[in-house]
Amino acid sequence: MSFLKRFPPPADGVRHRQPDTEAVLAGRSLGAGTLYIAESRLSWLENSGVGFSLDYPTISLHAVSRDLNAYPWEHLYVMVNARFEEEETKEAPMAEGEEEDSDDDVEPIAEFRFVPSDKSALEAMFSAMCECQALHPDPEDEDSDNDYEGDEYDVEARELEQGDIPTFYTYEEGLSHLTAEGQATLERLEGMLAQSVSSQYNMAGVRTEDSIREFEDGMEVDIAPAVAGQFEDAEVDH
Repeated sequence: MSFLKRFPPPADGVRHRQPDTEAVLAGRSLGAGTLYIAESRLSWLENSGVGFSLDYPTISLHAVSRDLNAYPWEHLYVMVNARFEEEETKEAPMAEGEEEDSDDDVEPIAEFRFVPSDKSALEAMFSAMCECQALHPDPEDEDSDNDYEGDEYDVEARELEQGDIPTFYTYEEGLSHLTAEGQATLERLEGMLAQSVSSQYNMAGVRTEDSIREFEDGMEVDIAPAVAGQFEDAEVDH
């Protein structure tokens, strides 16, 4: 077990110290010792003074496990992106025709379980882990946040690189750029549009000043004979 080394217990920034805690790696007990949850790293020391430390950036997951079906004792579960000698196993001989899989693309993962004798301390252990790991953010997350930093985007330079870009004018600017033929075509289209709109208003019964005037003149011409006829009929009836 070369990853187990002798070192003094941490003294600075210790958020939680949990004695009489069993450390388990990949289902194998490493013995009972003291767990130190410090701001710098997570350390476990056996009573003999031999132990190991875990850097927070390598810890991908930590949780309190109370599922007795998954493990017979409640514990603090810690997943680490690293490989430890204790987990290494002998390679099985390959059958003829099988290709050897490369481990270069497989990220190493180690599972630690810290089982305290005092199960009521699990919540305090978990809270201390959260506080300390928050002090060590993932550097990959910081890199993704800085992807958009740097020089400002130059829109005009980008348009010049793309080649010909259509030019847009206001109405007044567009008129000044029309040829004589274009101006004549525009006037003809505007006249057709005005005539079309006028006929639509008359068909829809929209009253403009001209239509009201024409309507009143028509009333004087058409209605007067009818009224006179009514008066003549009245005289005849009498």
